[in-house]
Amino acid sequence: MRGSHFTQLVAILDQLRSPGGCPWDGEQTHQSLVEYLIEEAYESVEAIDANDSEAMCEELGDLLLQVVFHARISQEQPGGWDIDAVIDGITEKLIRRHPHVFADGLATQGNDAHTSADVEIDWHERKAKEKKRDSVTEGIPEALPALMRAQKLISRSKSVAVPDPAYLAETHEIVDSLGSEEQLGDYLFALVSSASSRGLDSEAAVRKAVLRRMQEIRSNE
Repeated sequence: MRGSHFTQLVAILDQLRSPGGCPWDGEQTHQSLVEYLIEEAYESVEAIDANDSEAMCEELGDLLLQVVFHARISQEQPGGWDIDAVIDGITEKLIRRHPHVFADGLATQGNDAHTSADVEIDWHERKAKEKKRDSVTEGIPEALPALMRAQKLISRSKSVAVPDPAYLAETHEIVDSLGSEEQLGDYLFALVSSASSRGLDSEAAVRKAVLRRMQEIRSNE
């Protein structure tokens, strides 16, 4: 059965963290592992971008290790949660946020009326209600790179009627003239290079544009 090997990984972490285990593993905390969590996430992305299936398998294993490691650390603390709580939480969330697929915890025939875009909008709306958020702009991590934060904001705000961003018509023409994602990347790189030669910080510029867009969205919700 797929997933049956997972218990062995949990058992290994238990041994590493227990008396007589590994001194380094035993000293780690949630805080000390943050750098490794970030590193493994980016290395997984690198493997995916390279379309390297073998490396992807290895890096996702390293990333999974971080999840199990954090769960083991929490388990040792009074009132802490363990790996079962992590799994239960995401399982319940997936079922709850896919009402077009699941009913009463059992799989049912999917609703053909739901498109991928419909599902994405519904997901974000349900998430906002569950977390009692007043705006779709809440909960987007400030630490995200500016472009990633912009993409996340665009995805979450599809259901909000707001005026089109400035220069949208011009950018549509530019993107339409580009034949591939590779050419888009080269164009963005050239844009960053041109801005840099004029003393402009592209990351800061996009970050500020995201903040301005957030204010527009909140005023129209």
